Amino acid sequence: MSTYHNRHWDGWILKANEVVRSGTLGEIVRIDLRMGGHSKPRTWWRSSRSVSGGVLYDWGVHLLEYALQIITAPATEVAGYAAEGHWAAQPDAPYPNDANEDEAQLVVRFKTGQRINLTITTLDATMKRGFMEIVGTKGTHLIDWAEYETTLVLPEGGRQTTKAKNPQDEGHRFYQNIAAHLTTGEPLVISGEWARRPIHILDLAMQSAKQGRALPVVYP
Repeated sequence: MSTYHNRHWDGWILKANEVVRSGTLGEIVRIDLRMGGHSKPRTWWRSSRSVSGGVLYDWGVHLLEYALQIITAPATEVAGYAAEGHWAAQPDAPYPNDANEDEAQLVVRFKTGQRINLTITTLDATMKRGFMEIVGTKGTHLIDWAEYETTLVLPEGGRQTTKAKNPQDEGHRFYQNIAAHLTTGEPLVISGEWARRPIHILDLAMQSAKQGRALPVVYP
């Protein structure tokens, strides 16, 4: 069984994995994931909580899946936070009784002490550039859609920044892996267990936000 994680082979995460595996960033400390801005929700399925599941579940699952390719240690706990009610109270709210959260955030703690921070918001008027920032002991890698920016700390204390275009997506590799699994028994890249991990984290985050406490991870 597999799940269509169509963004697993996006060009920007392929490049990020290359940078991380080269060791130039040093030990990875945290990954910050963010998306949104200050904008009223549109009238479409992404704005309905009963249809979308919540503000974290659309791009949030893709961003988490990217980060989990890099931080592979067992997760230990998830803390979730949410703010809601602002847009639902507006006179022209598309789903006043079924609105998503205005903003949601989660923090995943790993056994290694590493962490992932994810924020999806419709309330932030000064969002930082880029949607994924990988912070290591020797440098930082920023993904800003078609472009990336890698900043390294030099031995003498200076900074060296490299900016370039991300490579092309390789989504076809999903189908190649499925075919190889069916014909030669090659292991699935996107197994059921792999696909469960980001969804489990999102579910824990929403429970945590409601309960006001961090929750232990069941499927690390």
